[in-house]
Amino acid sequence: MLMRLRLVLWILTQGMGSCALRFRQSCGNTSMVTHFCLPQLLPLLKHTTSYLHEVFEFYEEILTCRYPYSCFKTVFIDEAYVEVAAYASMSIFSTNLLHSAMIIDETPLTRRCLAQSLAQQFFGCFISRMSWSDEWVLKGISGYIYGLWMKKTFGVNEYRHWIKEELDKIVAYELKTGGVLLHPIFGGGKEKDNPAPHPHFSIKHPHTLSWEYYTMFQCKAHLVMRLIENRISMEFMLQVFNKLLSLASTASSQKFQSHMWSQMLVSTSGFLKSISNVSGKDIQPLIKQWVDQSGVVKFYGSFAFNRKRNVLELEIKQDYTSPGTQKYVGPLKVTVQELDGSFNHTLQIEENSLKHDIPCHSKSRRNKKKKIPLMNGEEVDMDLSAMDADSPLLWIRIDPDMAVLRKVDSEQADFMWQYQLRYERDVVAQQEAISALERFPTPASRLALTDVLEQEQCFYRVRMAACFCLAKIANSMVSTWTGPPAMKSLFTRMFCCKTCPNIVKTNNFMSFQSYFLQKTMPVAMALLRDVHNLCPKEVLTFILDLIKYNDNRKNKFSDNYYRAEMIDALANSVTPAVSVNNEVRTLDNLNPDVRLILEEITRFLNMEKLLPSYRHTITVSCLRAIRVLQKNGHVPSDPSLFKSYAEYGHFVDIRIAALEAVVDYTKVDRSYEELQWLLTMVQNDPVPYVRHKILNMLTKNPPFTKSMESPLCNEALVDQLWKLMNSGTSHDWRLRCGAVDLYFTLFGLSRPSCLPLPELGLVLNLKEKKAVLNPTIIPEAIAGNQEAAVNPSSHTQLVGFQNPEDDHLAKEASCNMSAHQQGVKRKADTPLGSPLEPGQILEKNEDSSKVKLKIRFSSSQDEEEIDMDTVHDSQAFISHHLNMLERPSTPGLSKYRPANSRSALIPQHSAGCDGTPTTKPQWNMELPRKGTGIHVSVSHLEGKEQPPLEMSVHAAAAAPLSVFGKEPASSKHSEHHHHHHHEHKKKKKKHKHKHKHKHRRDGRERGRGPLAFPSPAGGRSARSPSLSD
Repeated sequence: MLMRLRLVLWILTQGMGSCALRFRQSCGNTSMVTHFCLPQLLPLLKHTTSYLHEVFEFYEEILTCRYPYSCFKTVFIDEAYVEVAAYASMSIFSTNLLHSAMIIDETPLTRRCLAQSLAQQFFGCFISRMSWSDEWVLKGISGYIYGLWMKKTFGVNEYRHWIKEELDKIVAYELKTGGVLLHPIFGGGKEKDNPAPHPHFSIKHPHTLSWEYYTMFQCKAHLVMRLIENRISMEFMLQVFNKLLSLASTASSQKFQSHMWSQMLVSTSGFLKSISNVSGKDIQPLIKQWVDQSGVVKFYGSFAFNRKRNVLELEIKQDYTSPGTQKYVGPLKVTVQELDGSFNHTLQIEENSLKHDIPCHSKSRRNKKKKIPLMNGEEVDMDLSAMDADSPLLWIRIDPDMAVLRKVDSEQADFMWQYQLRYERDVVAQQEAISALERFPTPASRLALTDVLEQEQCFYRVRMAACFCLAKIANSMVSTWTGPPAMKSLFTRMFCCKTCPNIVKTNNFMSFQSYFLQKTMPVAMALLRDVHNLCPKEVLTFILDLIKYNDNRKNKFSDNYYRAEMIDALANSVTPAVSVNNEVRTLDNLNPDVRLILEEITRFLNMEKLLPSYRHTITVSCLRAIRVLQKNGHVPSDPSLFKSYAEYGHFVDIRIAALEAVVDYTKVDRSYEELQWLLTMVQNDPVPYVRHKILNMLTKNPPFTKSMESPLCNEALVDQLWKLMNSGTSHDWRLRCGAVDLYFTLFGLSRPSCLPLPELGLVLNLKEKKAVLNPTIIPEAIAGNQEAAVNPSSHTQLVGFQNPEDDHLAKEASCNMSAHQQGVKRKADTPLGSPLEPGQILEKNEDSSKVKLKIRFSSSQDEEEIDMDTVHDSQAFISHHLNMLERPSTPGLSKYRPANSRSALIPQHSAGCDGTPTTKPQWNMELPRKGTGIHVSVSHLEGKEQPPLEMSVHAAAAAPLSVFGKEPASSKHSEHHHHHHHEHKKKKKKHKHKHKHKHRRDGRERGRGPLAFPSPAGGRSARSPSLSD
């Protein structure tokens, strides 16, 4: 790739003396940092990478170890696979990360990417993992030191906000999917060795992981590393890292002593041993809790104040039965803010303890007014009129340091949340209070949020969150709200001219906190609604004036992100259209307000073609706004505009925004044509990132799910996705796993409901040595009466035996079709396939093409042979039930088959319907010819001591249905075999070992041929007759 691109080499030589000198002082050698980019991007490259030397210095200072390589290269390429990819002494970045000094929003994001890649140079490239199970150590350490850099660069508030974001993401993912396991153990093959098997993909190998799971895996790894730091202290933690780097550096210099090179690999056990040696502390319980098992903790906290005892009675409950949760036993920190100060208490969460008594240090509120000390030592004046006169408690926080991977639902009065928002200095506590105040739409909550918005000392992200919370509270109080719309007067006072309040001041983005607040408040204001659930006319006019009078001529920074946010505000103001007499909305009869919005969007879109903005942010916002107008019924819903913007050649952000609109159109309008267009792009688009994003968007916003009926769900779609998973994406594991995620979202683990029913099948009960009919083909009314004989909850396979006698049974069943034309309800929980269980051997005798099943029961070591060609007890049972049951036809099966295939599958012998007596069928199971497969399911109908056994023989290659048009000869062979059945049975044991060896050899030779993955759409028996025929 580097040879195909015309790369420009630029060596970092700025400040030749000082910069190079700093490198010598920090690195201990003259490390050369080299940067590569595409032509004409050199000015952007210089500005983007000018900060990199500070990242070098920080990492070398905290690790007390020099950068491990003699050089470092950064390569910025177009159409990158991921934004950041770290390799030994080189990192590859996306060109889209480059920016000029005029761009505000992209600067912190790009610097974070540079710091992240450099952290992985130490842990991930120079020090590698011993095995896949140790991946969490490297991801955790690199993420941990990257977090330390973030704390030093952006401040403690930004760091704690990032930790809370990461914690919320991993908690939501684990509660949704069932858990993320950092250190999987794959020994013994027992389920208990893998406590968190994922429902639809294997975690044994990195190339089988869902991309979202791998992202959450990295997130959890650095959070757990932070928990270890809380346990042993940062000083010991950094000493452990220094020890690992020192050993690896020594080993890397030993060119001829290869036994030393293992020091450059890290394992979980080696990492824990280093921690034990350095700190002397045992962290095994912590590792067992968060690394060796999956799940997070859910706490529910409530309290009552006992005035007589002056004690806080705190009750903490846990939910450890829901998916993705676990039980926590250990210390838990609780912070109580009282009138006399803030006090920390460490509670010991035991097995059965729920209530904890915490003594209070303050008496109830005194009449004399005095300042109240906070946790950071600051003393403030508070208006205590809202609090309970008998209680000294102001607010309570559970696990304020986020020392547990948890979700906390805490019950407090509204005035306590308001005090916490106003006076608590921790940004995490303020964000928790904002989230809680959404449930208390009162004038006091409105006032508290407004006060936070006006405080310039408050963290800007907290003020941005307060904007959206205030909009929700205003909508809940719409009938009692007084005064101008929420935030309008505040925005006017902060950012508009004093003489003319509807004209915004000339842009001045020197204060970044004011800049982020200025572009967030209009977006939140647009969410306001009046009593008719419409955006107030005053708000819409105000936003249009902000766009009209925007002036960026004297500003040294770009306003493209600000203008994009104004378009997002216009989109937020759109409400569903009200149609009169079912009139069709066209561009000629638009609502006047909507017409103004559409004109502004069109003007911005046209201006973008003349003067493109950085990363085309305005075009992206315009496309999203047009889709909002379509969804709300103001303009005709048409995907052609988005499809044109999604074509290859546009900037990648534009393509992603357009594809997102097409995905949403596919779901809302149930368009099979657009779904096929998207899947075609997944297969053929030249940009891997775009292909991955399409599958990701379809998974998050699916056109249908497994729990709903949809016309988009059909057999062709199943077959298409199945081929995409098994052969179409074999070159890209991320793409293949994305296809697996989409398939699971659409169809789940069971057989897709759109597939035709399986043909005639048997379920073998090994305990009673009988065969019964497949429960999935028994009518529901009769199946309920046979529940004692057939357990529907057992995981049985959908099977079809290819046998000439099946033709006879199909004829016999077709006589009674008229009584049951309504079809058969499928078993939704039937899995797609199951392998042979240990101890089961399926043998073939080549002389007669018969199959014999050899079962080793777990209760004894004896093998018992079940000859499937022998007439045993199941024959009478099956014949009896076939005469009793009225077998329905397979709904919709014939229309999916080609005409020549259906003619080839018509039964070849006549009997049954015309009353002609037929020979009683013998249940011979023949091995199919090449391209077919026999699936035998075995389940226990009674008893819990032995798990169900499932067996299947899978063919090496799948042949088309037309191949089986030559099969009528097999019925003649079956009749001939019937006459010589007993004679052949005597010879069977004689040739047993000979044929068994030959069959295995032939199977190995067939296995060497090209593999084809049979689609679940083709999972029905190809040679068995269609009941509808």
